[in-house]
Amino acid sequence: MQHDRALARRQLDKKLAALRGHEAFARPRRGWIKSIREALGMTAKQLGQRLGVSQPRVTAIEKAEAEGALTLESLEKAANALDCQLVYALVPREPLNVTLRKRAERKARAMMAATGHSMALEAQAIDKEAEAEQFEELVRRLLDKAGSEMWDDPQ
Repeated sequence: MQHDRALARRQLDKKLAALRGHEAFARPRRGWIKSIREALGMTAKQLGQRLGVSQPRVTAIEKAEAEGALTLESLEKAANALDCQLVYALVPREPLNVTLRKRAERKARAMMAATGHSMALEAQAIDKEAEAEQFEELVRRLLDKAGSEMWDDPQ
């Protein structure tokens, strides 16, 4: 199961890599609907006719999109009325494996801090090299079993 999850993560990363860091895909300040409608030379009234709504409703739809408050369903209807395809994606800021490794390191640091404190109280502190090895081993174990518990915040 872990192997399947890791494979799925790699495949998704590969697919999303082309989109990562491309500001060209960011929503225009005025929104995609208004930008494309105007680029096509279409009036709000004409788009309204294609959508089966009034011109003031088109203006409200365009404003809602520009503010990030339009539903995906409404955005898809507008896209179809503009002869466009709606493409929807969440693009991770960095590869998923990097995100997962950072999370495992954070959890490992929290776990080691808790045990390190009690060991220091018992005068059993370990040297930095051994601590680094333990840290890497703990991160590896967390990544090996990476499941939903990875996202539980440490107590």
